[in-house]
Amino acid sequence: MSKLIEIKSLNIFYGESHILRDIDLSVKAGEMVCVIGRNGVGKTTLLKSLIGLLKTKSGEINFLGENINRQMPHQRARKGIAYVPQGREIIPYLTVEENLMLGMESLPGGLSKNKKIDDFIYELFPILKEFLSRKGGDLSGGQQQQLSIARALLGEPKLLLLDEPTEGIQPNIILDIESAVTKIILEKGIGVLLVEQHLHFVRQADRYYAMQRGGIVASGDSSELSKEVISKFLSV
Repeated sequence: MSKLIEIKSLNIFYGESHILRDIDLSVKAGEMVCVIGRNGVGKTTLLKSLIGLLKTKSGEINFLGENINRQMPHQRARKGIAYVPQGREIIPYLTVEENLMLGMESLPGGLSKNKKIDDFIYELFPILKEFLSRKGGDLSGGQQQQLSIARALLGEPKLLLLDEPTEGIQPNIILDIESAVTKIILEKGIGVLLVEQHLHFVRQADRYYAMQRGGIVASGDSSELSKEVISKFLSV
């Protein structure tokens, strides 16, 4: 598997505060990598820096072998990076169908040339097909999360960034989301970088990185996560 994204010695600041410290991390095509750690250690900052919402102080972000440090979020999206933020950020007054359509804006030609929602989306999340005419704000939290992931996938990304997709969601929908993410990796070869606290989901990943105080302090195969690492870095 080739490396989709490779991060080298990444440093990010908020004002004078040093938030990310010399981060080294990579994700390959068709691989799920999970970032774990307590709240406030920099996990969300890491994802925001990869999509271009935060400026890199030093270090490199290489995507498909190209340095993208200076590229804007929309440029990174068009290259194939999709971001599903914590809190979902669907547009509540638009219908489910309208929210989904927005995901295709990053495709060549934008919405003027891309108007068909891929049936694969409905295979992943059947409930969305039932609720196409419903306002996004009228969906449950779990349904909004499914919508947010589906919207990101309609941009046909090569790399999907997921920030705590199971937070505050009922257990049955957590399993649906886990299943959908596994399916897109297997069938589409998408790489996934996941920030997550739910242990069952973390164990679905191929590899993990554990963060503390803005740096990577442990990493390895998720199948080999020890009780010590789990108790130290996961809120379980």
